[in-house]
Amino acid sequence: MNSGAYINIVLSFVFIGLLPVVFFKRDGKLNLMWWLTATPFLLSLCSCTASFCGYLPPITGYGTEITTHLGMLSVLFSIASISLISFTLGTHRIPIALWHQSNDAPKNIVTWGAYGHVRHPFYASFLLAFLSALLFSPQLFTLVGLIYGYIILNITAEKEETKLKNSEFGKEYSEYISKTGRFIPRLKRS
Repeated sequence: MNSGAYINIVLSFVFIGLLPVVFFKRDGKLNLMWWLTATPFLLSLCSCTASFCGYLPPITGYGTEITTHLGMLSVLFSIASISLISFTLGTHRIPIALWHQSNDAPKNIVTWGAYGHVRHPFYASFLLAFLSALLFSPQLFTLVGLIYGYIILNITAEKEETKLKNSEFGKEYSEYISKTGRFIPRLKRS
């Protein structure tokens, strides 16, 4: 397997794993829902590591042409994930609450920078990392990581959006929703 692709995947998941330490507010607890949300990250990274070490073969096999091409494609998704996280970090002026914290009442809404394209750019970058892991090591556990990650991030996004719709920013946020996609940018209508 491509060691460069593996290093990129590890870097993207490490970058994601560092977010609670270097960016998010540290005034909440890592509750059960936070751990349930973190599970697909751990599953995907461990699955890729097991594949890279030869313990969990990808369905495409080791050393095949398709595995090589998918590995190269996974690098693009890893780089896109890291880039989107960086762009999103640059958009924020202050740290925000960690997922599923009781103290994450909205104080404002962000609609510029990365948020000008998607409502949840952090989550979109996480999905890119899951997709990168699946491309690097196409097997059951990375597929489960991607699907589970997509479901849990949708649940989290829905809860956050409901809070924002019911806040003092509700009208502005509803207009914002009509113009931006949750994880994928909407095509502009002419």
